[in-house]
Amino acid sequence: MAEALRVGIAGLGTVGASVARVIASKGVELTRQCGRDIVVTAVSARDRARDRGVDLSGAAWFADPVELAAKADIDVFVELIGGDEGPSRASVKAALEAGRHVVTANKALLAKHGVSLAEIAERKGVLLNYEAAVAGGIPVIKTMREALAGNTVSRVFGILNGTCNYILTRMEKEGISFDACLQDAQRLGYAEADPTFDIEGHDTAHKLSILTSLAFGTKIAADDIYLEGISNITQADIRAAAELGYRIKLLGVAQRTDSGIEQRVHPTMVPTASVIAQVHGVTNAVAIETDILGELLLSGPGAGGNATASAVVGDIADIAKSRPGFQHGPVFGRPAKELKPYKQAKMRSHEGGYFIRLTVHDRVGVFAAVAKRMADNQISLESIVQRAAEPNGEAIKTVILVTHETTEAAVRKAVDGIMKDGHLTDKPQVIRIERAD
Repeated sequence: MAEALRVGIAGLGTVGASVARVIASKGVELTRQCGRDIVVTAVSARDRARDRGVDLSGAAWFADPVELAAKADIDVFVELIGGDEGPSRASVKAALEAGRHVVTANKALLAKHGVSLAEIAERKGVLLNYEAAVAGGIPVIKTMREALAGNTVSRVFGILNGTCNYILTRMEKEGISFDACLQDAQRLGYAEADPTFDIEGHDTAHKLSILTSLAFGTKIAADDIYLEGISNITQADIRAAAELGYRIKLLGVAQRTDSGIEQRVHPTMVPTASVIAQVHGVTNAVAIETDILGELLLSGPGAGGNATASAVVGDIADIAKSRPGFQHGPVFGRPAKELKPYKQAKMRSHEGGYFIRLTVHDRVGVFAAVAKRMADNQISLESIVQRAAEPNGEAIKTVILVTHETTEAAVRKAVDGIMKDGHLTDKPQVIRIERAD
């Protein structure tokens, strides 16, 4: 049997401790599958005395993760610290430069520095594995890097944040407000004390930028993603979507167009009959559209200690199965030096149209003014719904418009014009309707 694979783990929080427990408890199965033992021989954490439910007395302890990465007697460095700078970046770079394989769950680090780190890994002939960085336990990275060889990807989209999906699911099923759902998500540990990173779409954007690079062979461009979160979604939107045959999901979408690559993260209405509309709670799902295979949908646990640890251990096992002299594949599916500059697509017609909700004064001429703004911007309407309401004695109406295919620019210009006309009593809501077949 080959020599044991020596693993060093930096970060022993929920995921790191779970990884250590899985390696310890599943040792026999892992040895049988990999043909060699996998042993945690070094760790780095802030609190050495904390009980993590696993015996780490045989592992060397390092106060500095960078020192662990560069000097510890290990074959694989597992980075579970988090953050895109500081010790996470420094330790991963140090491990790669020292010729050690790296496994990370850090999507923020990869979104910002993935290409430069990939160049080091490929130059040193070591692996940089990151299955856990996108969609938790779902094997989407391995699928895109390995299983889809020969396929040309045209679009990749999905539900990539369990916190947002949990909130939207409960808003629909229980009829409660966004704020109440968010508080419950925080109490249950699905959302952080400061949930901005999740609910405003940044987490989804980091993950989408990695998938975009894998799908289209471009450099990672997380800063070029159109970004909109779910904090402005109301019960009025949830109910209107249901009446129209849609369900609201926060989607990350990347697709190839004639003018470049389009990347966007925003609330989206998807048909209730579509498969992705059936993905509820903290579950994630990723759909990949290709020329040979067609559409592939992967769904499963997207977050949590066990789901993330499963992906991390899978990456470690892949390294254990490799042998000296084996030529490893490129980190992002193509050699890092051959990744093309990201070319952002121009504004174009959106295949599913738009949902526009307006709260207006109930007076003569308002509806005609709204219709004129739409016509002036060449926006064709598929349906129009009006509802009367009288909060606090003020006569107002809710007007719901569903458009045919049009451009983002046209919709925004029309809505801006309606706002300037002075007919609105509240901020307008605009949500894309996405093809999700």
